[in-house]
Amino acid sequence: MDLLDFEAQGLYFEEPDIAGVNEMITAAAENYASGDAEIPLLKAYFLAPESLNVLVALNRFYYYQHRLEEALQATLKALAVIRALLDFPEDWRNLHSGHIKNTPAGLLTQVRLYLFTLKAVGFLNMRLNNLALSQQIFEKLVGLDVKDRIGAKGLLELVVKRQDEVV
Repeated sequence: MDLLDFEAQGLYFEEPDIAGVNEMITAAAENYASGDAEIPLLKAYFLAPESLNVLVALNRFYYYQHRLEEALQATLKALAVIRALLDFPEDWRNLHSGHIKNTPAGLLTQVRLYLFTLKAVGFLNMRLNNLALSQQIFEKLVGLDVKDRIGAKGLLELVVKRQDEVV
């Protein structure tokens, strides 16, 4: 399956959120430079813990703050939210091409979001020097995405190279 050969539908950022959540995300963006962005994001999370808008905002905030453990936690939560929408296996290791091929066409945007989010989990683990786990994630993605539409092949090569340097 070509992961670019579909019409995008149901983009997460177009989904409505609980009243006030978008304003909190906006306030966080406006207050980033002053250092007052985290509180509005956490308030938004407590109001809407399943909101991909909030989880992506948390991921970005923590990533740009170099708080990679927190970024990873937000990304793992997002992966779980997306997984539930797709009825994919709880453990990504059990995901196979049949899961993707059997997904209804209307959910292919969410499939791509899941795979990109899994790629982000792999990247964050690589940055945290969890190289073996990162390699497993990238290998899974390369196996699922033979045309490398998600772009995991280059990251797999990089993590293998880093592991070779460590040894």
